[in-house]
Amino acid sequence: MTNACGVDFGTSNSTVGWIGPGRNPAGTGLPAAGPSVASSLLALEDGKPTLPSVVFFNADDEEVRYGRAALADYLAGYEGRLMRSLKSLLGTSLMDGQTEVAGRALPFRLLLAQFIGEVKRRAEVQAGRGFEHAVFGRPVFFIDDNRQADKLAEDTLAEVARSVGFREVAFQYEPIAAAFDYESQIDREELVLIADIGGGTSDFSLVRLGPGRAGKPDRRDDILATGGVHIGGTDFDKYLSLASVMPLLGYRSTLRSGAEIPSSYYFNLATWHTINQAYTRKSIGQLDELARDAREPGKLARLKHLIDERAGHWLAMQVEGAKIGLSSNEAVTLELDRLAPPESLLIERATFEEAIGQLLGSIDATVLRLLADAGVAAEAVDTVFFTGGSSGVGLLRARVGALVPGARKVEGDLFGSIGAGLALDALRKFG
Repeated sequence: MTNACGVDFGTSNSTVGWIGPGRNPAGTGLPAAGPSVASSLLALEDGKPTLPSVVFFNADDEEVRYGRAALADYLAGYEGRLMRSLKSLLGTSLMDGQTEVAGRALPFRLLLAQFIGEVKRRAEVQAGRGFEHAVFGRPVFFIDDNRQADKLAEDTLAEVARSVGFREVAFQYEPIAAAFDYESQIDREELVLIADIGGGTSDFSLVRLGPGRAGKPDRRDDILATGGVHIGGTDFDKYLSLASVMPLLGYRSTLRSGAEIPSSYYFNLATWHTINQAYTRKSIGQLDELARDAREPGKLARLKHLIDERAGHWLAMQVEGAKIGLSSNEAVTLELDRLAPPESLLIERATFEEAIGQLLGSIDATVLRLLADAGVAAEAVDTVFFTGGSSGVGLLRARVGALVPGARKVEGDLFGSIGAGLALDALRKFG
């Protein structure tokens, strides 16, 4: 048994993988024994392997809640502070800042440590042993086109991980981890495009995989290219919100002077990790002044009510639900009963696809650049392996698939492939 695990700290969900007794080490070059490698994922909440990357400071009970329990407390109306998409802080100036919780300043680094420490604690309870070593997944780029910020993000995550008890920390690109998981399931060699579309980033790798390669201690020659862009599911949420919901609150409306209402209020509310910035005294004071000069005061009153009720995360959850619903339906209806007055809003898939069109163009360009970097023709790719919760967006899958039209399309465990692959890598690295 190994005291090393793989940690997929995700923007939206987190998992921990561990190759323990009776678990199949397929893809490691070791003899297979027991159930499939998918069982390497440890249950972190309510018997489920995923723990939503959410923290709620419950002021009524004076307790800290995590994951689904955090979301349930927030939606039940408890007083407190909800924090989500914590990973998005890495590599940004916000990481060295702080937020106010129950009247006290809480550094974001400490907040990150609290969440990762809780993930570690739950995984150790499930495994029945402590974990001293970990391979953390990381996007190909935490921050686009900024190597210094990208290194800072990885260094910060390593420092936080060590601060909660991981003695030794290694990193693996998330799409490579997903490749290791897929490799454990195939019986022939393939050239595979791994498409990992997560909550915060879209990451791609072109990798040669196969049973004969799985046991190699050094896989660098098998990785033909990696690439990524800082676009993911939370960005899809943001642009869907701006296109459909935020106009109800005055987005793109004007003052009597003809000037447009500042967009910062709406961008903050539409972006998971900046929602709480809309609740600052300064922001609320400025909004009161704007409302007096608005040409559509009813919309500004609705915005102010939403902020007064601290309902920004509730609204973001409704939009996220609409995004998910539009993956399988041509239209969805949002019952926005916490707005004043309540609204019933019909959103069509065409609206969503138009809203994210520019984002998908950047993703297309990333894949084409990846193929060019590898010197590989699109026709040579055997398989596209989709993972990450946001790869469920139909138009995105169609666009990526069209770039390698002859490749077989395979869907992995959208929320578990990376954690399972990191478990395999942890066994290779730490034994």
